[in-house]
Amino acid sequence: MQITLIAIGKTDSAELSTLINIYEKRLGHYIKFQFKMLPDVKNTKNLSESQQKEKEGELVLSQIHSSDHLVLLDENGKHYSSMEFSKFLQKKMNSGLKNLVLVIGGPYGFSDAVYSRSQEKLSLSKMTFSHQMVRLFLVEQLYRGFTILRNEPYHHQ
Repeated sequence: MQITLIAIGKTDSAELSTLINIYEKRLGHYIKFQFKMLPDVKNTKNLSESQQKEKEGELVLSQIHSSDHLVLLDENGKHYSSMEFSKFLQKKMNSGLKNLVLVIGGPYGFSDAVYSRSQEKLSLSKMTFSHQMVRLFLVEQLYRGFTILRNEPYHHQ
């Protein structure tokens, strides 16, 4: 299985980028991982929220293949503990899935078309985090999930 993380816009903070890169490299020991940063939609000042979501949705959907399993990071998604998330990952690998695609949307969320295409929604917390921080948190949780599956000492229960 491969895991692909898609996010709209580049990570502005050099410090966050460095940390994300550290966890990306660590993940490479466990699974094929790809982080795709899609460009920000241009001229958003002239667009309504729904128009911006539509344009971002078109960008996201252009990256998705028919066989991909699409999971959206969404405030109304399912909550997992780290242990439960590791079981979620194991279940996806056991199912024979080729590509698990996790998507972090833009500032206003996802278009209806993206919601329609997705199979699941995942929430990292009931709290709101910046889209920049969510990237780091998600990559770290993916790494943590694989260390749990391998009984490695990173996660303490």
